[in-house]
Amino acid sequence: MKRFILLLVSMSSLCFGQTDSAKTTSAEQIASEPFAWGDFTWLQGNSRLHRQVLDSKYFTGDMTMDMNYNFNFNHPIDHTNAGSTATFRSDEFNVSYIEVGGDFHDPESGARGRLMLQFGTRATGVPRNDATPLRGQFDLYTALRFVTEGYVGMHLNSMHGINIDVGIFKSYVGLMGYNNFENWNYQNSFTSDNTPWFFTGIRIQTFPTDKLKLEYWIINGWQTYAMFNQQPGLGFQTVYRPEEWLSILASAYGGWDTPNTPGRFRFHSDNSVIVRYRQAPGASIPKAAFSFTGDIGFENGGGVKPFNGDATTPAQNFLSWMFYHRLWLGEQEHFAWTFGGGMLHNPGRYLALLPTGAGVLTQNPGDQFDAWDFSTGIQYMPGEHVTWGLEFVHRQASVPYFAGHGGLTSPNGWNPPIGDPTGFVADLVTSENRIIGSIIVRF
Repeated sequence: MKRFILLLVSMSSLCFGQTDSAKTTSAEQIASEPFAWGDFTWLQGNSRLHRQVLDSKYFTGDMTMDMNYNFNFNHPIDHTNAGSTATFRSDEFNVSYIEVGGDFHDPESGARGRLMLQFGTRATGVPRNDATPLRGQFDLYTALRFVTEGYVGMHLNSMHGINIDVGIFKSYVGLMGYNNFENWNYQNSFTSDNTPWFFTGIRIQTFPTDKLKLEYWIINGWQTYAMFNQQPGLGFQTVYRPEEWLSILASAYGGWDTPNTPGRFRFHSDNSVIVRYRQAPGASIPKAAFSFTGDIGFENGGGVKPFNGDATTPAQNFLSWMFYHRLWLGEQEHFAWTFGGGMLHNPGRYLALLPTGAGVLTQNPGDQFDAWDFSTGIQYMPGEHVTWGLEFVHRQASVPYFAGHGGLTSPNGWNPPIGDPTGFVADLVTSENRIIGSIIVRF
């Protein structure tokens, strides 16, 4: 039974919450499942569930409900939060994320599929920087924004497993899980906020050993439903867990993701290490861990170059890092305290989340953007299916970027017909402080 439970953990949490291998039936096959030999529920970006409530031979269900109250000390009059993919509304109760669906799997044939539907403000807030639906006919926003994952494929019993899937997937760039239930903190640092949450295309996962995953992508683009130009993006990720206390991730992406600029190439590398340096069951601090992530990226061609730019050909790059430290508290590990933050340098703002509303920032070559953030929070986890959170966040930018008291919408904070945005310029400020209260339940 213990081995079977560990199998479910690895299957539901691998790749930040996704099922990475079809179920098997024999004891020998179970023993060879990737990452089934350890308990990785402590990892940043992984589900801490040891079992799914709804499970059968052919279907494993998954449901999450995420509610928050985002108290913004700037108190924007239109209740709009800027520059975040975790919170979108301020000073009110918000249904942030509802996800429901599950995995379909046939142990005999290897056929597999996953369908996860999403609702709440994240369904409209996360894909807002994807302009590819504006190219051509048919409304891809309406068609796809309520699907976090939808793919079909095959599992092959070769090595320790091979998965070939086609569809839309949660992204693995930026360490944090799309589902906040999987994260140590609620508000992501800039590295995660400004890297993809989803990909559309083909994913091939190979497991040469039960401690190593090598994954390859042929996708439409960088967090896009469709293609900006005529060529797909290419990428890969490596996950290596040689011991239960260590996880190493490395990924890279290359693509052509600038509208109407097919000659501009984008490269991005995202790398993380997560270390659990204390494991003392029954102690007052039974567990301690940290994560560190570093990213480097750039664009080249079409009037920009990676580094050492000038007025004629500006530099366009992305340099960022984030660090988090977590302590589990109490013999039963019902509490945990996390603190950390990060920094971002993104001249050209080609990956920056632009504030919505009138008079927003531009993304012209040479436009400068630097930012840093810090957060600290307590999580209360009375059981493995529920997390209560209380978190303080400070974010700072080199240019006015966050919503000030005047908001982003209109002088009275309303959209038409109640509000009139004519001539209005968004009230942007260089810093913000917020307190986020949240409850997340997952089954």
